[in-house]
Amino acid sequence: MKSYYYIYVLKSLRDGMFYTGYTNNINRRLAEHNKGIVISTKNRNPFKLVYWEGCLNKQDATVREKYLKTAWGKRYIKNRIKNYLQI
Repeated sequence: MKSYYYIYVLKSLRDGMFYTGYTNNINRRLAEHNKGIVISTKNRNPFKLVYWEGCLNKQDATVREKYLKTAWGKRYIKNRIKNYLQI
């Protein structure tokens, strides 16, 4: 069975900040963030999924995740979801 990888952006409903990561199971990972299992985000939950992309392999997903964490990548995400952010 082929495994897919997802790059995701979460918005903290507590502080309004974004978190970017990757996973092969986006529903499980969102639940882990919201349950406080993920150390880097446990004090910022709850989270809402605001953006995701799919990749066919882990290497492409990790490269894309690193890009989205840069200043250029953050600008890309904000432009990509600007209509959502205005709601």
